[in-house]
Amino acid sequence: MEPLRILIVDDEEELVSTLGERLALRGFQIESATSGEDALRLVGKNDFNVLIVDVKMPGIDGLELTASVKHDKPELPVILLTGHGSVGEAERGMRVGAFEYVMKPIDIDALIEKILNAAARKEGRLS
Repeated sequence: MEPLRILIVDDEEELVSTLGERLALRGFQIESATSGEDALRLVGKNDFNVLIVDVKMPGIDGLELTASVKHDKPELPVILLTGHGSVGEAERGMRVGAFEYVMKPIDIDALIEKILNAAARKEGRLS
């Protein structure tokens, strides 16, 4: 079985790097973007199993990115990352098509469970 391809999108480079390393150590294939604009380019050129997207970013924020991705690739699951103060935004993200959201600081085991569930749903193994 090929490793799941995950795109991490967050304007905090340290978070992207650390989270990417932690997921790569668990067998995921990781790509990253530090802006919504870069993420849209990568999504247009690559096939990902799951996107992990920060809600609050300058330029194209996580909600706009989610809506755009879901318009072009409705089957692609998006997991939103949100800080304590932006739960309402994460809930709005669910309305525009996000699969799930995760609170920061990130519990890596909970995130991995959500990634696996999202990938399974995309592949039709979970209803």
